[in-house]
Amino acid sequence: MPVEERRKPIHGGLAAAPCRRHPRQARPAPFFILKLGIAAIFLLPIPAFAHLGIDADHGFGEGFIHPFLGPDHLLVMIAVGLWAFGLGGRARWLLPLIFLSAMVAGAGLAFAGISVAYPELWVVLSVLVSGVIVLRDWRFSLTQACFVAALFALSHGYVHALEIGPDADRTRYALGFLLSTASLHGIGLATGLLSPVILKWTRAAVAVSCAAVGLTLLLGA
Repeated sequence: MPVEERRKPIHGGLAAAPCRRHPRQARPAPFFILKLGIAAIFLLPIPAFAHLGIDADHGFGEGFIHPFLGPDHLLVMIAVGLWAFGLGGRARWLLPLIFLSAMVAGAGLAFAGISVAYPELWVVLSVLVSGVIVLRDWRFSLTQACFVAALFALSHGYVHALEIGPDADRTRYALGFLLSTASLHGIGLATGLLSPVILKWTRAAVAVSCAAVGLTLLLGA
């Protein structure tokens, strides 16, 4: 005859109570609102700066507004933020920092009167490549990513400086476009903090926009 298997009593003969797992609590609404607020900070409308006494026609205001008016600059700078978020770790602050530093170098070349071959073409290529990187979520090494970002930024900084108004203060103009560039990087980074779904669709939207803008500029060149 089969020997009946005995169950060992637990804690003085009392049967163990079934383990109940508490359902995972959703993040509170205020946390989500906080993240939306962080993103909204970077999306402050340009007219708001007029109330701070910043003239949008000269110097700082002109430099700040310029990246928002050009879809090529706008898309690449947001794409760099998305790229930095995807790489994670030190890349999240180092990649934008490298981009900003290289933009300063590119602007310096233009201010010094040094000629760069086909700067607009390099900008167009940066738009197309940025779209592919964001769409495919390519994971470069940190060194490779910084090198590519620096190449992009050199061309953008150079073109930014060439488009400065004749009466604009160069230093204030440079500070303006550096601040707006950092804000656009911040938009890309903040998008990654919102939710995986939003990040996925933002990547797709930026990639499609990069392809459309890049090809339009390339064919029109």
